Amino acid sequence: MAEVLFYHLTRTPLEKTLPDLLEKSRAKGWKVVVRVGSQQALDQLDDQLWLGAEDGFLAHGKSGGNHDTSQPILLTCSDKVSNGADILIAVAMAQVALTEVPDFKRICIVFDGNDQAALTRAREQWSGVTDAGFPAKYWSQEGRNWFEKASKNT
Repeated sequence: MAEVLFYHLTRTPLEKTLPDLLEKSRAKGWKVVVRVGSQQALDQLDDQLWLGAEDGFLAHGKSGGNHDTSQPILLTCSDKVSNGADILIAVAMAQVALTEVPDFKRICIVFDGNDQAALTRAREQWSGVTDAGFPAKYWSQEGRNWFEKASKNT
């Protein structure tokens, strides 16, 4: 059963946090799907990953290409997971269905703590996930470090 991790961004923007999550996931040998809430946000994220640090390049692709199944990191706005991902990272208001939780080793829901709509969506997802009995952990930034603030069903 997948563990669902909630990451509440308060100090570091997504474009700085996501590469760390991607690198850690790839270090475990996992394939990753990053679900993004809009096409515009997906395009921005794709550009940011291509322009990232040279020594930290993260091979990835946008869904809809000829090589989706072989992508180690696939960016998508869809609920279709065509690369056999082990981990789903939902960003930019992307929704995660409860029926998907068992399909992954881990799910990360990353949200901007400065965006009221994102906070509301994350609270709704937390309630849905934990009420369904899935293990969940809530992480928040304090300074440069992450701290586990809550856990349920673990």
